[in-house]
Amino acid sequence: MRMKKRIGGFFCVLFLLWNMEMQPPEASAFLSPAGGSILAEETAPDISLYATAAALVDADSGRVLYGKNADTPMAMASTTKIMTCIQVLEHCSLDETLTVSSYAAGMPQVKLYIKQGEEYTVRDLLYSLMLESHNDSAVALAEHVGKKLLPEELANKDAGGFTLEESRQAVAAFAGLMNAKARELGCENTWFITPNGLDATEEAVQPDGSVVQKEHCTTAAELARIMAYCIGGSEQSEAFLEITETPSYGFYANGRSFSCTNHNAFLNMMDGAISGKTGFTNKAGYCYVGALESQGRTFVVALLACGWPNNKGYKWSDTRKLMEYGIKNYAYRSFGEEGVAFDERRLREIPVSGGQTEILGGTASTGVEVREDEAFPSAERLLLRQDEKIQVTYSVKETLAAPVEKGTQVGSVEYSVDGVVYRREAIVTTDGVERIDLQWCVRQILERFLLGT
Repeated sequence: MRMKKRIGGFFCVLFLLWNMEMQPPEASAFLSPAGGSILAEETAPDISLYATAAALVDADSGRVLYGKNADTPMAMASTTKIMTCIQVLEHCSLDETLTVSSYAAGMPQVKLYIKQGEEYTVRDLLYSLMLESHNDSAVALAEHVGKKLLPEELANKDAGGFTLEESRQAVAAFAGLMNAKARELGCENTWFITPNGLDATEEAVQPDGSVVQKEHCTTAAELARIMAYCIGGSEQSEAFLEITETPSYGFYANGRSFSCTNHNAFLNMMDGAISGKTGFTNKAGYCYVGALESQGRTFVVALLACGWPNNKGYKWSDTRKLMEYGIKNYAYRSFGEEGVAFDERRLREIPVSGGQTEILGGTASTGVEVREDEAFPSAERLLLRQDEKIQVTYSVKETLAAPVEKGTQVGSVEYSVDGVVYRREAIVTTDGVERIDLQWCVRQILERFLLGT
């Protein structure tokens, strides 16, 4: 009997040491299809457009539903002002009062003809900015916000007394806000220099110290993404929509009366049109970005270089074509519906090497389940054409090494279309497994050999 106990204790300690020194490596993840595979995507129909670059985008997901040179950087003219407007709304109150600088008053047409030293509310100039596309109002607003980011002496200085250099510093600071927001939205090929969209170039210092020449530009896809943020992603989206949907606006200031009329004619061309902004420079041509709601769907169209004089109406026909294409061909499909949602019956318990078990020599394991991946901003549904399908793939570790905590992520489920992941779920452990240690070995010796259980 004594020899049996010694042998049992020896093998238990040997088992402990082997697990402490010879832990097997974790298996690499594997990938397996689930819920159907994606079809070879049909070539999108060749929609005849005047625009050199165009994009039809789902505002909810940011997915490009139709594109023509959609990722080509180009001049954007006054469509710039949607970013100017949302940044002003996000950084100051509508009731704040600003003073006009000589620099702002000197902007070229189209302009409100504000004068140096005059005072206006932010609200009044925002309507001037978005309805009439006034270039002087854009700079006055940019200076008002941008100067708050300058050294205290300039931040507290009345803009009416700004030198040309001080005005430019304030505008540059505001452009910094615009570019920071563009980066936040994932717009890698967008660069803002002016708040009004006038063509401009500048030298920019890169992180490695090199200097590159940058142009004021965006892409059709990124311009649409910015509009999607303005109408639904910002805390100030409601105010943005209120301004851009207003047919006309009048105000009185500095002894003068002003009247602004909305030049976004598309608001009256299709049911559901909710916002938009036109633009034109000799370099950019006619540009437009607009949004429309239809049966719970929100579409954004962005057009760049859509004709030059005398072809001002091209942008409206292009916008209508793209909006009608989206309305006719795209419907929501849920990631959780039958035939799409991941079947958890595919999952199996995962062996845990070096894990404690109830019976000496048994194999430790943990169950797994699917939960929401809080680290991934997942969509619940996606606009799809009838021929498009959602690809569902999952990866999960084949083995684990103790200790394992309950709720540990060991894999993921991804829902993608055309190679882009729109939803991700986490595969996590349902049990905790402790690692074999000396205390566990002693307990096994007592229970199995000394106590005879």
